Amino acid sequence: MTYKLLKRMFSSSTNKKSRQVCIVGAGPAGFYAAMHLTKKLESVNIDIIEKLPVPFGLIRYGVAPDHPEVKNVINQFTKVAKQANVNFYGNITLGRDIHLHQLRQHYDAVLLTYGAEEDKTLGIENEDAKNIVAARNFVGWYNGLPSDRDLKIDLSHRTAAILGQGNVALDVARILLTPIDELKKTDITEHALSAIAESKVKELYLVGRRGPLQVAFTIKELREQLKLKNCKTIWRENDFQNVESVVPNLARPRKRLTELMLKSFNERETSDDNPNSNYFKPIFFRSPNKFLVNQDRQVTGVELTCNKLVGDKLEDQKCVPTDETELLHCNLVFRSIGYKSIKADNDLVFSNGLVKNNKGVVEDSSGNLSKLYVAGWLGTGPVGVILHTMGNAFQVAKVMCDDLANVDTKTKGGFEEINKIINSNNIIDWTGWERIDKYEVDQGKLRGKPREKVCSVEKMIEVAKV
Repeated sequence: MTYKLLKRMFSSSTNKKSRQVCIVGAGPAGFYAAMHLTKKLESVNIDIIEKLPVPFGLIRYGVAPDHPEVKNVINQFTKVAKQANVNFYGNITLGRDIHLHQLRQHYDAVLLTYGAEEDKTLGIENEDAKNIVAARNFVGWYNGLPSDRDLKIDLSHRTAAILGQGNVALDVARILLTPIDELKKTDITEHALSAIAESKVKELYLVGRRGPLQVAFTIKELREQLKLKNCKTIWRENDFQNVESVVPNLARPRKRLTELMLKSFNERETSDDNPNSNYFKPIFFRSPNKFLVNQDRQVTGVELTCNKLVGDKLEDQKCVPTDETELLHCNLVFRSIGYKSIKADNDLVFSNGLVKNNKGVVEDSSGNLSKLYVAGWLGTGPVGVILHTMGNAFQVAKVMCDDLANVDTKTKGGFEEINKIINSNNIIDWTGWERIDKYEVDQGKLRGKPREKVCSVEKMIEVAKV
């Protein structure tokens, strides 16, 4: 008897007595919540619906190709998905194929975990110029996200700048400056690999509005950057004035990170004309004021406002602009200042870029519909690493468990009813994903890579339906 048939039999036999839960979004928050719910609830049926035909969200499309160890969590998520009372349904878009009020009508609880899929903008002059690229799109491009596969990016110039100093900014820098032979061993997409192999970018600035003591990247990412082959890190001496004196008073994580920067600074190298060297140049206390462009609307540089920190106590210091400006000449700019969530359904209430919630509970007046919850970046904002998302998802799932224990035992139809509304032959279940997964791994073997991702939704559906 096939695995797919067993799942169907279990679902039909338990629908009558199980709590019906729908999770919208098959990324880390969704899977961690499902993990907690299946452990803590004796009788629950969980349907995970996802916009793309494939699962894992940010793990698949956000983690850098040279960080395969971070993707190992996929093994845990796969175990969750293979439980008899958990179902995956891909290629279903909330707000288009199905609406929130319909989900709430046919499930005992609905949890939204669809993340943050757009990037924040600066709102400054000439931001729409050619070769100003959102870091999010660049990450999606090299990771195989279908919506980013046709990204237009010109890597034919020597100097580029990244605006932002978080881990995503360092991912972008590392992928651009890593020797191509090392990238070939990863699951980076073939189209990105070909383009980066021809890249002429040799000098890369990492621009932050605050100082070394406030950087958002973590020590692991910085250490990897500093160890890159044929890449010299060039720090600005003025940026490190008085930094060493405050190190003893810093909290341990910040202290270790600052010590690493100081070590690199004290061993600082200088730029030379070695054609084989790349140069990584972090600069601090600078904010973009406007982009400079030529007559073809191609970016030629960034006008930066010089900032300073004010305040007596280090932990309370604020960054304020001065009247000074500085020009940074470059022909490629990455904007890496954060992500934001979209309002996928008209029934959602947003506040400050998030679904309005109280510790994961979405409070509204829809008394005749099931309770609504939110977890992950959609509820907290795009902050922290996967560990933070796990903690938040477990917290919200715990609240859901307590609430579901008191739900009226009247039967809800779950996906059986939802499927009637969607009426689509292109829904991809877990068996379909396994076919895609095998196809990608097989394609990767032909190229000596862990996998070669399918970058087209149409192709994914074709492979899944074989």
